[in-house]
Amino acid sequence: MQEIFDLINEMSPFLLLGFLLAGLMHAFIPNRLYTHYMASNSLKSVVYAALFGVPLPLCSCGVIPTAMSMRKEGASKGATVSFLIATPQTGVDSIFATYSLLGLPFAIIRPIVAFCTAIIGGHAVNLFNKEVATTLEHMPQRDYSEKHHTFWERIVEALRYGFIEMMGDIGKWLVIGLIIAGLITTFVPQSFFAVFAGNSIMSILLVLCISIPMYVCATGSIPIAVALMMKGLTPGAALVLLMAGPAANAASILVINKVLGRKTLLVYLISISLGAIGFGLGIDYLLPAEWFTPTLAKAADCCDNHVEWFNIGCTIVLGLLLIYALIDHLRGHHHHHGEETCEISTDNARRFAIKGMNCSHCAKNAENAIRKVEGIESVSVDLASETATIVGTASDEEIIQAVEALGFEGVKE
Repeated sequence: MQEIFDLINEMSPFLLLGFLLAGLMHAFIPNRLYTHYMASNSLKSVVYAALFGVPLPLCSCGVIPTAMSMRKEGASKGATVSFLIATPQTGVDSIFATYSLLGLPFAIIRPIVAFCTAIIGGHAVNLFNKEVATTLEHMPQRDYSEKHHTFWERIVEALRYGFIEMMGDIGKWLVIGLIIAGLITTFVPQSFFAVFAGNSIMSILLVLCISIPMYVCATGSIPIAVALMMKGLTPGAALVLLMAGPAANAASILVINKVLGRKTLLVYLISISLGAIGFGLGIDYLLPAEWFTPTLAKAADCCDNHVEWFNIGCTIVLGLLLIYALIDHLRGHHHHHGEETCEISTDNARRFAIKGMNCSHCAKNAENAIRKVEGIESVSVDLASETATIVGTASDEEIIQAVEALGFEGVKE
């Protein structure tokens, strides 16, 4: 518990700042801006997708339906894959959290690596998957924040999104990451990774094999990386965990294979793997080791130093927000279109089970996709029960097709 408390105490001020910036980005940057630049099969669209993806604070599960929704709106395969690689690896929240525990070099290198890997993967997909360029006849509608017009309404929306919605999405994975880090620090012997001492490539390959199927978000992977480095793992191997852990997992592999095809999935996994290995070796052999040891020592010894009250205050605030997010989720909080939920009459409504939703982004994308089906009058998606309540003349097949285009599974109840 002491190890976990020390880690979260170091991270809490930066996490709160990251969540605030994430909310501000969400409230003030329209969705249509992203998709508008991703329609062509050019390298430029791939670069734009990576640029948009790096700061976006989407968790590893939330990025999948968001990317599939962009694809449905006309984004090229290359741009979609570029977005899928860049977005979960980093974000404004995880960049600040990386700085808090791993120091400035890691905080700078991480988004650069995500950006470069995304461009390589996206461009490779465009080269191997020749498709006719699409034009965006219909720009995606801003989900719900475009209803807010005044500056203060947007600020309220930013706070709600950053500290309630995002906290609910990644809070669980952050806590799991901290618990794993505490267990590694306490129970893994110091000599565990001694067999890999001086063998960077073996360390990197070991971590890569563990990271690809594992589900971990960008922020939740940070304390695990710190714990592994304390046990003697190289900084390059830690970077592999920070990259491959969030970017690839069993869920994203299944969805990409289903929606974008096996060839695209192969290019996606090879890009992440080669990027992780290449940049990991680059850190171990080309950059000075002292860049990565001082902050590690500080993180390890933080319990011996006087912990500032500011950090404790931030930890308490973060804890209260996490508890609220948990209560909100257990209470079965409905998706944010509250006024539309009230209008749905149970007399002529149909219910569909939507399997595969893990966060509010998933529910939001499912709701937006169903709303765009011709003949839909009203729709409400409830994340807690994984159901959609729908009124309209659209056929069951059309509704299920819209849901499955995002990588979910839709079933009429």
